Amino acid sequence: MRLKIEKKNLLALLARSQNVVEKRNTMPVLVNVLMEANEDLFRIFATNLEVSLTDQCRAEILDTGKVAVNARSLFDIVKELPDGSIELVKQENNWLKVIQNKSEFNIVGISADEYPVFPTYNTKDFIKVEPKLLLEMIEKTIYSVSTDETRYHLNGVYFEKSDQGKPSFRMVATDGHRLSLVDRSINKEEAVSGYTQGVIIPRKGLNEIRKLLDSTEDTFEMAIEGSQLIVRRDQTVLMIRLIEGKYPNYKQLIPQNLSENALINRDLLLSSLRRVSLLSNQKSKGVTLSLSNGLMQISSNNPELGDAKEELEIDYKGKELKIGFNAKYILDVLGSMEEEDIRLELKDQLSPGLLRPQSDSDYTCVIMPMRI
Repeated sequence: MRLKIEKKNLLALLARSQNVVEKRNTMPVLVNVLMEANEDLFRIFATNLEVSLTDQCRAEILDTGKVAVNARSLFDIVKELPDGSIELVKQENNWLKVIQNKSEFNIVGISADEYPVFPTYNTKDFIKVEPKLLLEMIEKTIYSVSTDETRYHLNGVYFEKSDQGKPSFRMVATDGHRLSLVDRSINKEEAVSGYTQGVIIPRKGLNEIRKLLDSTEDTFEMAIEGSQLIVRRDQTVLMIRLIEGKYPNYKQLIPQNLSENALINRDLLLSSLRRVSLLSNQKSKGVTLSLSNGLMQISSNNPELGDAKEELEIDYKGKELKIGFNAKYILDVLGSMEEEDIRLELKDQLSPGLLRPQSDSDYTCVIMPMRI
């Protein structure tokens, strides 16, 4: 393998691969990126067996071939080289020579045969999706994904097509203490068949989708084939292994007919919670919300640190109610919202609370109470 490629093109490919390559040495081979030169295209492959990335760009191919080298080492070298053409040459011992002007680097590589078999796909049932729509849905749910490895089926976001009067996508995440659900309308071209059953997309896969889409406003394509989700943008393809297992019946976790209803300014609640939670228990982050006619008092108490309380004027005319919550859970929800006012719905101090933007009934967040 021998080729010439512009630094900016090579750096862009290697930068995208950095997030995918396995940092932990569960399988040492996964710290490598596989490179292939074929005709006039230079391709790279990176995988951690959960998320796989393939990317390509045009290059001057002098000899075809493939080799795998340490992704971080090559990225760091290319990053420090000046702009211009870089020559990559595979040596007989699978080392890779990197040449630019008077600079020459030799990186230890391995045979391409030692690299894991890379996943492929055959489906043509791709749908076009607006990046803004999917990014918003990810931001509104990913913080509720469970980090408990023993509850593997909760380590991702549940994604399904929903037809509640109009075709839409739905994303749901829960860790047992809180739940986030968002619906977003899609056009008929996106509402293709084949999305009859929901799938669970792992957190790492969602983070890679987020990074891929953050830099573009162009539409991208996605498809589900077997146990993998395929996301395609220009020449970049992400293949994400879906989590197998049955997602819990999340609809049972959403409380209905909550009798107490408060309308609160989001920014005021956010800043007040941040301050009061500074003196809460550092582990549980517990705060108490006390609601009375037109007022909410937020208080915290930590015997080792002290206590704090603040009062907010709110739109509330229900019964007096005192309820405890993990402040971090509420802050996560408020951080995912942009609307000026949010609605807090409650029943009593033992029942879950429900938060949603005043102007967006398609976004629902449920938080379990804490014992006061």
